[in-house]
Amino acid sequence: MRVNGRPVPALEGQSVLAALHAAGIRTLRRSDRHGEPRGALCAMGVCFECRVTINGQPGIQACMTEVEDGMDIRTDGY
Repeated sequence: MRVNGRPVPALEGQSVLAALHAAGIRTLRRSDRHGEPRGALCAMGVCFECRVTINGQPGIQACMTEVEDGMDIRTDGY
């Protein structure tokens, strides 16, 4: 998979969030109100803090999405 244009290793069956954390990527987006860095809070699909853009589709929860070969992931936090 690629994250913000660079290759990031991931394991089969791993969530996108787990792969991002393993690669040291913690800031996934910025708050709408103040632009503060935001990252995963619950990692179980409740808080929606881990939203990223995957293959051009915005608002996807990284914690609830399994890695697929060739994914293009964009974060608002870079």
